[in-house]
Amino acid sequence: MIPRQEYPRPQFVRENWQNLNGEWEFFNDLSASGIDREIWKKEKFEETITVPFCPESDLSGIGYKDFMPSVWYAKEIEITKERLDGRVILHFGACDYKTTVYVNGQIVGKHVGGYTSFEFDITDALVEGKNRVVVNALDDVRSAKQPAGKQSPKSYSYGCHYTRTTGIWQTVWLEFVPVNYIANVKVNATDLGGKVLLETKLNKYCKNAELKVKVYLEGETVADESFSLCGTVSSQSFNVSKIKLWAAGEPNLYDVTYTLVVDGKEVDTVNAYFGIRRIDIDGYHVRINGESVFQRLILDQGFYPDGIYTAPTDEALKHDIELSMNLGFNGARLHEKVFEERFLYYADKLGYLVWGEYPNWGIDISDPMTLHTYIPEWLESVERDYNHPSIIGWCPYNETADGQIDSNISAVYLATKAVDSTRPVIDTSGWRHTEKTDIYDIHNYNQDPNFFRELKAKFLAGEFYSNDMNVKRGCGYDGKLPYMVSEYGGIKWIPQMDDNNDRKVSWGYGNAPKTMEEFCDRYCGITAAIMDIPTIMGFCYTQLTDVEQEQNGLYYYDRTTKFPKEIYDKIRKTNTAKAAIEE
Repeated sequence: MIPRQEYPRPQFVRENWQNLNGEWEFFNDLSASGIDREIWKKEKFEETITVPFCPESDLSGIGYKDFMPSVWYAKEIEITKERLDGRVILHFGACDYKTTVYVNGQIVGKHVGGYTSFEFDITDALVEGKNRVVVNALDDVRSAKQPAGKQSPKSYSYGCHYTRTTGIWQTVWLEFVPVNYIANVKVNATDLGGKVLLETKLNKYCKNAELKVKVYLEGETVADESFSLCGTVSSQSFNVSKIKLWAAGEPNLYDVTYTLVVDGKEVDTVNAYFGIRRIDIDGYHVRINGESVFQRLILDQGFYPDGIYTAPTDEALKHDIELSMNLGFNGARLHEKVFEERFLYYADKLGYLVWGEYPNWGIDISDPMTLHTYIPEWLESVERDYNHPSIIGWCPYNETADGQIDSNISAVYLATKAVDSTRPVIDTSGWRHTEKTDIYDIHNYNQDPNFFRELKAKFLAGEFYSNDMNVKRGCGYDGKLPYMVSEYGGIKWIPQMDDNNDRKVSWGYGNAPKTMEEFCDRYCGITAAIMDIPTIMGFCYTQLTDVEQEQNGLYYYDRTTKFPKEIYDKIRKTNTAKAAIEE
């Protein structure tokens, strides 16, 4: 059975496609000499792997946990003569890290970056009948020249660094398109009056081209427009006749069909969706559609026991959001990883607020040369996910150390705002800030609720709290921006204890509570104290689930419950209480 059979790009759907997941040939090139040895010319690789699961994972059938500097994949695909009348596009959801793709021995494309989607037009390398696709991925998380997120730089997992992901870890698929087709439609739906702006990109210059746009809300046609296209990139605007806004817990979405017409003939059709919503900064408030919304976020790292970076099923992606919402959280920081589009689809469908992040750990940003690898992939992720209404902010850096170059961080902030001016951007989360950020956030794992109760008194007296690193650098909080506690808690809890009350083989923050009741009191006390500070616009609790040895999740790593229903009920009641800033 082919795993992960669902369409991988739910915001831009075509009917003519072929899922290439399942069994591929595999070669673990431990010497990284395969290119010199022209491995792509081999008729057969001895091992097999189940794609889209990385070779470190159990679901891949390989389960090799040590470093793999180079891996190779191969698969035979069948192409009919009719397919060659148009264009054949080979898509990768993600492949870590430097990817080279061969078709019938010919290089058809290269991509640098382990977290973003990419595609190659492979038509000219294909023949009618059987074709051999070979993929090589080079990966070196120890180089300090590539982002690794939470992938361990050691041969084992430790602390908050976990099992690595090498090579293909999202769906691989073919798409069959006409000679002229719609490459992308960027949607700006931030006008609460219902005016929608489009930026349409075609694959190549096309004369006598027209774009038909039909929009539906709950099955009712609310816009039916036609636009002449000029050049490969053009702009359009229209109004919907009925307005229902997308918001937290209110996932109102518009379905839309884009049809490309060339010389009076319909040649390409894409089905998509969008949500109308606007985000504004207003003093301490972050307003969504004009309403001050306290962001009750959970830290979600997107790891799975059997698939590592890859969810075992599509339902597992949705289930993680439901686990969070069942506890009263209204969103998540998608932490140190670019999540797959299917997760964002469910966030859109469920009205779940998420912050898009980049896995900056592992890359040395004190080296200005890293910007040439960092910025392209980060902006690829911003462009890819721009249309998702669930994304309500961007955070390109997390916990950058003192001594790293502020100008690099500021450059990425400015580049992000240039691509997307509709969302707030946190320059670098947690330990410090530069002079350019839309929200001031801190990470504070103090386990005493009284710390945050005292913080309220200080804030009301105009004594704003900043991390020591920010104060030392002259970038302390001055009370002029929205303020968020974007990491807190991290309360370690596992039930197994030895005679010395020491929880073994685990990692978390603070001294572990001795009972479930003590855990609950600590969680509720800290959370309620943060929500009671009228100048704080949100929190993010660490974290949704355990991940390997980091055992401070509200659920176990396998997503089973840690606590009885009465504990979860108290957590939910605390999370859903009205925050001071909402009053």
